Amino acid sequence: MTNLDAILQIIDDRKARLDGLRRTLDNERIREALRIEFLYESNRIEGNTLTLRETHLVVQEGMTISGRSLREHLEAINHKEAIALIEEIIQQKQDFSEYVLKQIHALVLHGIDRDNAGRYRIQPVLISGSRHIPPQAHTLQSLMDAYFAWYNEHQSRLHPVELAANLHERLVTIHPFIDGNGRTARLVMNLVLLRHGYPLAIIGGDSESRIAYYDALEEAQIRGNSEGFTRFIAEIVLSSLERYCDILGGKTA
Repeated sequence: MTNLDAILQIIDDRKARLDGLRRTLDNERIREALRIEFLYESNRIEGNTLTLRETHLVVQEGMTISGRSLREHLEAINHKEAIALIEEIIQQKQDFSEYVLKQIHALVLHGIDRDNAGRYRIQPVLISGSRHIPPQAHTLQSLMDAYFAWYNEHQSRLHPVELAANLHERLVTIHPFIDGNGRTARLVMNLVLLRHGYPLAIIGGDSESRIAYYDALEEAQIRGNSEGFTRFIAEIVLSSLERYCDILGGKTA
């Protein structure tokens, strides 16, 4: 198995290659297609049954898909709005903060759960299928204060991919919201990556990818070993970089 440092070195090489290609070949149509794919896969991880084509029709054409629930439509629409928000935050050079996190989450649950959108949970939760037990609600504010303190301390010290992966894992481990933690964590991760010039990191929603994702998360949550999850995310980022280079016509080998 390739170690994390070696993967990060390859990522830096691919990132430099992509930056060169982007100067002349990048375009909005490619970026929009990748946004649709990201929100489709992120929602698919959580059980949304819209297909990629249906997701495109919902968020781009405003269509209603027969046989799909209102919630599934809203999850797609909300995700697109959340991606637009993080791109606006980056453009305005606004730093990641508790206010930004709650803004993102409020969009994720917009029209789905008005009472809890953008608010930390006030009750205990249990995650189905996971051995990890999230912390009690009364500890959340202090845990989230520590979360942002960690970010402020490490944002200029860590490789962007390590920073993004850690923020992702730490957020879902704390599980501060009653619902939408996974979607929000994947958006936060990509806020960091996009800010540093990386393409969207898209974790697949198919069974194999989802199991690998949850296994890596649980390893970090139960055993306190986050390197495996960071390596998992690094491999996703590397795959996204190589795919983008291929789309733009650049050889990655």
